[in-house]
Amino acid sequence: MRRKLDFKELAEIEASRFFDPIGVVVRDYVVEAPQFPQSKFYYWKNRTGSSDLILFVGDDQPAAKSYDLANCVLDVAERLRVQTIYTCAAAIAQIHHSEQPRVWGVATNRRKAAELKKYDLVQRGDLHISGLNGLVLGVAKERNIDGVCLLGEVPAYATRIQNPMAALSVLKVLARVLEIEIDTTELVQLAVEARERMKELVAEAMGEYIDRFTEPIWERAEEDEDDEEDED
Repeated sequence: MRRKLDFKELAEIEASRFFDPIGVVVRDYVVEAPQFPQSKFYYWKNRTGSSDLILFVGDDQPAAKSYDLANCVLDVAERLRVQTIYTCAAAIAQIHHSEQPRVWGVATNRRKAAELKKYDLVQRGDLHISGLNGLVLGVAKERNIDGVCLLGEVPAYATRIQNPMAALSVLKVLARVLEIEIDTTELVQLAVEARERMKELVAEAMGEYIDRFTEPIWERAEEDEDDEEDED
């Protein structure tokens, strides 16, 4: 989204306020200065007359100061008079990797939740949104700022694998909600490749399972014959 809409860099959060380095990198016997993950804001001017967009992208989430970082993000949002906060997350679901991921939608108030119904989103009564994706919305609710989270379904057995299929589903919904056009050609191709790769991984895993926990019927038959001979 940042690349396709040509967002411009706006600001950066001083990472040392929220992150504690846990080590250093050594190159050619020389210790380098501690490295911190980047947390940056970008902006996009909407030339059609609709709302402009502010995008926040973080390389990582702090281990102990997530709530403080969420408040810092919302400080910037209020200063820039942001009207609605949108976050994106993954929804762990009992789906197969070959299925088209659906998108779940939640909001910080019932009025905003009602508005989401026209986008045919899955609405769950109770769920937990971990990390900044959820905390940012929680802080938005504390400050009476409208907030929405779009969650793309991912298979429960593939949560540690990047899932461009889910990302594509979320991005399509987000584009409709924001009334903008985004070229998703590149992401579509990544989704196709990821689905094929996941199919290969599942086939490999199934093959390993069969090899480990099963044995050919003829081997069992030979063992039965040997047992009969021993009894004789």
